[in-house]
Amino acid sequence: MGIRAADNRVISVLAQYEEQLAGQYDEGEARAIARAVFLERLGWDAAQMELQKLEPLHESDLLKLYLPLKRLRAGEPLQHILGRARFHGMELSVGPDVLIPRPETEELVELILKDGFTPSVIADVGTGSGCIALALKQGFPSARVVGIDASRDALARAQSNGSDLGLAVEWVEGDALAASFGLPAGIDLVVSNPPYVPVEEADSLLARVRAREPYLALFAPAGDPLAFYRSIGSAALRSLAPNGRLWFECHWKHAQATGQLLRDMGFSQVTVITDMSGNERFVRCVR
Repeated sequence: MGIRAADNRVISVLAQYEEQLAGQYDEGEARAIARAVFLERLGWDAAQMELQKLEPLHESDLLKLYLPLKRLRAGEPLQHILGRARFHGMELSVGPDVLIPRPETEELVELILKDGFTPSVIADVGTGSGCIALALKQGFPSARVVGIDASRDALARAQSNGSDLGLAVEWVEGDALAASFGLPAGIDLVVSNPPYVPVEEADSLLARVRAREPYLALFAPAGDPLAFYRSIGSAALRSLAPNGRLWFECHWKHAQATGQLLRDMGFSQVTVITDMSGNERFVRCVR
């Protein structure tokens, strides 16, 4: 992408983001992305951008702004370009080895924190970037928190995030679908946002999600969308202390089925909860 003299004002850069990302993002999303790049690359917040919107930018600053745009046009997620994502007030390192944290998962954390239950031992199964485990460690600082994932690359990133934030979480390799999978004894809170997109729905995902985020973190086993819920639920049933809690994030199409699965397994107080968009997204139950 060439940088023309006419494009050297802040307002022109914003127009370029809106124009060149029009096929992938709506106008509001494109402007939000541009603001995030200005903040990350130049340290400018929205107020400074507005004050200087008619001012020319140095060529070195233009390069800092247009190179991310080139990568965005190629379908790379903004969080991968910036190398980090915000989650529940934390700044986390992210990359192609972990799922980018979603707003729905922040909702899950908020629900747990407001549940009126103070756990002593927490397990986050499928921890990825560590976002849930680290947010819960912040919320329950005296709790022992264990983050579990089958991917060593994901665990390395989660460990790095924990170190950067000064949060002491234990990181453990474990495959939730393995016959040998288990959880620490005496645990009183299990939480998981497992892979839940049916493989059959792969084409419905945005191309940048399907192509750039880890397959194993996105998709449930073919033909068995409840596989992770069944395995993690069984392990939780064996390990949870009486009155312990189990929380899941789910595909909206399978939240009710997940709730029924947990009832059939013997959990009580099974509740299906909608997200802010009105979709059935979370399931909570008690041992």
